Amino acid sequence: MANVVQGIHALAGAVLLALASPALAQDLAVVGARVYPAPDVAPINDATVWIRDGRIAAVGPRGSIKVPDGVRVIDGRGTSVTAGFWNSHVHLTSPPFLDPDERPAQALNDALRERFTRWGFTTLFDISSLPGDVRALRARIERDEVVGPQLLTVDMPFFPEHGTPIYVRELWQRTKTPSGEVATAEQARARAAAQLEAGADGVKLFTGAIVGPPQGVLPMSREIARAAVDEAHAHGKPAFAHPTDQAGLEVALDSGVDVLVHAAPDAGEWSPAFVERLKSEDVAFVPTLTLFESELRRENAPESVVKRFVGSAQQQLGAMARGGGQILFGTDAGYIEIYDTRAEYRLMAGAGLDWRQILASLTTAPAQRFGQSKVRGRLEEGYAGDLVVLGTDPQRASDAYADVRMTVRGGEVIHDARAPVAPPASADD
Repeated sequence: MANVVQGIHALAGAVLLALASPALAQDLAVVGARVYPAPDVAPINDATVWIRDGRIAAVGPRGSIKVPDGVRVIDGRGTSVTAGFWNSHVHLTSPPFLDPDERPAQALNDALRERFTRWGFTTLFDISSLPGDVRALRARIERDEVVGPQLLTVDMPFFPEHGTPIYVRELWQRTKTPSGEVATAEQARARAAAQLEAGADGVKLFTGAIVGPPQGVLPMSREIARAAVDEAHAHGKPAFAHPTDQAGLEVALDSGVDVLVHAAPDAGEWSPAFVERLKSEDVAFVPTLTLFESELRRENAPESVVKRFVGSAQQQLGAMARGGGQILFGTDAGYIEIYDTRAEYRLMAGAGLDWRQILASLTTAPAQRFGQSKVRGRLEEGYAGDLVVLGTDPQRASDAYADVRMTVRGGEVIHDARAPVAPPASADD
């Protein structure tokens, strides 16, 4: 089924590239940089990347490419250039992203830049938000009212009956959002169909919902999970699962989900056999290591507990990497108010990932997983003009991918480190 989903998305990718490229794009070239065309390709020293009409016109050694007059030339000496980054787990659920149609464009521009594009992200996958908000923000970006990344969203999440997670109840009550709980398979199927037909890019299931004592974690029924997943696949869209523990992992895998959106430290170590199962069922993994570290420290957990839980999450990531499973970069930013990506890169490196594996999680892996491998994820002629200019060579430091000098989407500069970055928006914005 996952291959069918990817095939449908590959066809849609060309349409996305044609329709969603920013109209404000200009012809530009980065000249003299060390270019990393893709994780599986050797870097090119003293190279040029030339973008024309929003797409890559040429990539290669500087002497082999003549940049025409009138093209904006960016001096890339001393920098490294990669394809644009994907963050495959964010939440756009805090101001000014709530009711985005009512927010000033500049507030949205500043928030997107401060929180995401300054870290190199040219695509975000919102893994649950309030109904319609991200679709409305995406429409404003596509109309060139707002400057920002490509946005994908699962829209509203699916919770088990009586399983609204304890940490989102206040948001649900304050915003008077309809319940995300589903009590029957038919209800799950109907809501999944409605959201997908309205423009959602997938579904997200809490197969293990943290509800607090005495239950702790409430699993979703397999029948309900399977109904939502089947509906997503019928629409050619992926299904994501928040597993939490071993029971949640089993529900996720039994229902046929495509992506696990978190590590599951409570589930213990992942064996080579379990990783092989994930691979055989074509399930990708978003580790979100910073989430576990930051949440435990926020709760003043003992250092021994922090090390144990984070170490367990790192073990799962390391096992996935060693076993050749697909890893997607994601931070859970928006749920945690940590947008700086340096900690995530360091934790990933601490789990044993090298620079190529981290780059793949940011570029080729999500582009392939979400059906855009023919248009994004690589610096190659004809691909979208999405790129990141780094001040540090990624082969020299694990957090080099956070040293972003410039972010370009479809030929449009959406972040330039030389320009001042606005402070985060206040709750009143």
